[in-house]
Amino acid sequence: MKPSELLALFQECYRDRLRLLLRHQAVARHVVQFDFNNTYQYVVAREETHLSWLRAAIEELGGTVDNGEQEPDLAGSPQPAALMSEDARGAQAFVDAWRPRIEGVTNARHKGMLRVILGETLEHKRFFEQGAAGQEDLLGRRMDAGARRGSVIDTRWVGD
Repeated sequence: MKPSELLALFQECYRDRLRLLLRHQAVARHVVQFDFNNTYQYVVAREETHLSWLRAAIEELGGTVDNGEQEPDLAGSPQPAALMSEDARGAQAFVDAWRPRIEGVTNARHKGMLRVILGETLEHKRFFEQGAAGQEDLLGRRMDAGARRGSVIDTRWVGD
């Protein structure tokens, strides 16, 4: 694969990954149950890492990233279970679209990075499926300290 082809592939993957990240950030504002929201925060953090890897590869090849995507407006969105089901389907669609394209990458380091991104995307899909099914212990079992009460707020910073 020529460097220019690899650069174009990375840039397209970056845009697709960024769309997923922005979607998951928006959904996290609507999914206020602690365990589900924590899962979204974990997924977002991993996706930020994926984007940093892709950005570094793009810049290494002399390219730039396009951060022009906007977070989707989920006002009036469906219930959290439906959002998580949609995100599970989105994760699978990402993997389905990128798995065959990754096989054409000849650089072992780049191919390995892309395979890790796909593997973690499948892990996120599993989280979303389990959350949509109502399973709360997505990131591990919590101590039996009783039922959770309350919810997270949709704004991460309150104050000056």
